[in-house]
Amino acid sequence: MTLSTRGSFWTAASVAGLALWASGAPTVVYPLYAAEWQVEPTVTTAIFAIYPIVLVPVLIVFGNLSDVIGRRAVILLGLAALGLGSIAFGIAPDLTWAFIGRALMGVGVGLSLSPATAAMVEFGGRDGARRASSATTAATATGLALATVVGGALVQYAPWPLHLSFWVLTAVTAVVAVFAVGLPRHTRDEAAGPWRPRLPRMPRSERPSFVAGTLGISAAYAMGAIFLALGAQIARDLVRSDDVFVDGAIIALSAVVIGIVAVLTRGLRPRLAVTLGPLLATAGLGLLIVAGLAHSLPAFLASSVVAGAGYALMFSGGLGLVTTSAPVHERAAIISAAYVVGYLLQALAALGLGAIATASGLQAALDLGAPLILLLGVSALVVANLPRRREAVTA
Repeated sequence: MTLSTRGSFWTAASVAGLALWASGAPTVVYPLYAAEWQVEPTVTTAIFAIYPIVLVPVLIVFGNLSDVIGRRAVILLGLAALGLGSIAFGIAPDLTWAFIGRALMGVGVGLSLSPATAAMVEFGGRDGARRASSATTAATATGLALATVVGGALVQYAPWPLHLSFWVLTAVTAVVAVFAVGLPRHTRDEAAGPWRPRLPRMPRSERPSFVAGTLGISAAYAMGAIFLALGAQIARDLVRSDDVFVDGAIIALSAVVIGIVAVLTRGLRPRLAVTLGPLLATAGLGLLIVAGLAHSLPAFLASSVVAGAGYALMFSGGLGLVTTSAPVHERAAIISAAYVVGYLLQALAALGLGAIATASGLQAALDLGAPLILLLGVSALVVANLPRRREAVTA
C-alpha cells in the first residue's frame, strides 16, 4: 500500500527524527563506558566522532543516489544499516563493538537523512522547502529528546544499562521501516539517467545562500557536539549531578526547546533565523561555561534552554537557505553537500574537545572550544547578510 502525500511527509520526518535518536543514543551511556572499560574522554568522544567520520564519505559518494533511484529505496537501505548499528551496540561486550555500532549508524544516517529531507520538501505542498526545514528541525529535536530521556530512564532505572536503550532503538527503527515501505517508489523530481557518484552543481547566483546555510547547519552541529559528546560527562564531573535520568532530561530539554522554537518560528525568513541563532548560541554556551565554573545545575539547565533556541534557528534557517537554493533535480545531492560539511565539522569539534578534555580537563574544553564553535555561527550571520546582486525569492 502506498502512503498518501501527508503520510509520506510524516514518514520522512520520522526518518529524520530517527537519525538524531541514533546520533544521541549513546550520549547518556558514555560515562558508563568510561567507568566500565576504564577509558579517557578522548576515547568516548572518538566513539561519538566515528559516526560523522563514516557518515561524511557516505554522503559524498551516495548523496545523489536517491535523486536517481528514488527516495524510498535509499531510505530503506539506510534504515537497515541503522538497525544493524543499534544491534551491535545492544550486544557490545567491549569497545570494539561500540565503534562498529557507531560506524554502522553513520552509514545508516548518511544514506537516509538527505533523501528523507528531500522527500519532505517534495511532499510538503506549495511551501515545501520552508515547511521541510522547520519540520526537519522539530523531528530531529524529537529524536534527540527521546534518545536522552528514554536512554536516561533506562540507564538509571532499568536492567542492562549499557545495552537496553539500543534494543529499544532497534525496535523503533523496525517500526519506521515498515512505514517507509509504503513511500512512493519514485517522485516527479528525480533526475533521469543512470546513477554515478558526482559532485552537485550549484548555480552561481545561489552559492551565497548555500554557503550561509551550510555554515548555519555546521555551527548548530558543532555546538551539538558539546552536549552530545560531553554533556553527560559535564553534568557528572563539573555540575556534579549523579542522577543519569536528570542529566539526560536536562540535555533532552535542549532538544524540546529546539523543536518548539522550530515550530513557533516556521514562518521566519531563513536569513533572519541564521542571523538571530548565533546570538542565542553565544548566550547558551556562555551559561554552560558558568555552569561548569560554579558547579551550578540551574545554569546548566538555562544553558540547555538558550543553546537549544540558538541551535533551532541556526539549523532551520541554514537548512531553509540550502533547500530553497537547490536545483530541483539535484536536491538530495545539494542537501547532502551541506550535511557533509556540518558533520565533518562536528567530528572535528568532538575530537578536538575530547583531546582538550583529556589533556587539560572538561572546563578547559568548554573555555577553548565554545569560542571556536561560535565563529561558525558568526560566519553564517555575516555571509547571510552580505549585499547580493539578486535576492532569492524566498529569502
